Amino acid sequence: MVAPAYPGGHPPDPLELRVPSLPFPPYPSIRLSLPLTRRINRYLGHFDPDLVHVATEGPLGVVGRAWALKHDVPLMTSFHTDFPRYARDYRAGILESAVWKWLAWFHRPAAMTHTPGDGTRDELLAHGIAQAVVWGRGVDSTHFNPSRKTAACREWLGGTADSAIVLHVGRLAPEKNLDVLADAWALAHAELGDRVTFALAGAGPLERRLHARLPFARHIGFVDRETLATLYASADLCVLPSKTETCGLVALEAMASGLPVVAANAGGLKESVRDRETGFLVTPDDARGYAHAIRELVDQSLLRREYGAAARRVAVERDVRPEDAELLAQYAAVSGKPERTASCAA
Repeated sequence: MVAPAYPGGHPPDPLELRVPSLPFPPYPSIRLSLPLTRRINRYLGHFDPDLVHVATEGPLGVVGRAWALKHDVPLMTSFHTDFPRYARDYRAGILESAVWKWLAWFHRPAAMTHTPGDGTRDELLAHGIAQAVVWGRGVDSTHFNPSRKTAACREWLGGTADSAIVLHVGRLAPEKNLDVLADAWALAHAELGDRVTFALAGAGPLERRLHARLPFARHIGFVDRETLATLYASADLCVLPSKTETCGLVALEAMASGLPVVAANAGGLKESVRDRETGFLVTPDDARGYAHAIRELVDQSLLRREYGAAARRVAVERDVRPEDAELLAQYAAVSGKPERTASCAA
């Protein structure tokens, strides 16, 4: 819809509607903001939306949810972070039941709750979130593309014409099952030696610990989206042992880049990776299983290329563009407003 003129000039940028943020332990790099509720309410009231879509269950989401319910505006929500299992990973499993009760309360008023995996949708349904639907598991297969591969990036990663580059991308945090990754990489490194180079991209509370456990790996840290696309395409395979993914978008990005993926047979990853077609699915905590899969793909370059080509084809089938069109159709249906194709005007 076209927003009316804001009194006194342009409306504030939504990012300006929040107070200064505080670090969220144990993630100093993640900032938690408490929203300026009155200002946000005035902003929403002036904008007069046809629908409110709350993307996260945090403080800002609570304000948006409350405003939509108070003003009888259709509400949609998203669930894409497995907070109940995170409670286990952060040694607060006693809170898991309470987290589910919070999530059920938060999402229940929504006309539709998006979640990116079939398994996660079924779990939401089982916990009383009856309007859960699968949406949000598309990948930008144009941006993440094998054509982004460069010899310079391979050299920067430490790869050679005779060695394979094994990559992991993601937050370096307990919920990503990284102790198992470290064990698997240590085993594979001991067996394969200079035939393989290991690269770890990401940041988080386990960064220093992984530096100590994987001194032979290339520790890249956080990378932007442009660099990430080149990084994927320039590697040879990707390893993802996380048990808590609702989708496994990292797997799809790697697959779109032409990489076979060795992943945990759990959560959204098992819905993205096809065992012995686009990579390998491994029992989540089986470090030797991951090491064996890495060795098989390093030893068999033809198999690696075959799986990589199949991974690209599967990822293209999951391209984000049809999902974007579906989202607009859902907005139109939930709001009762006709779907529009033109961009909003100021």
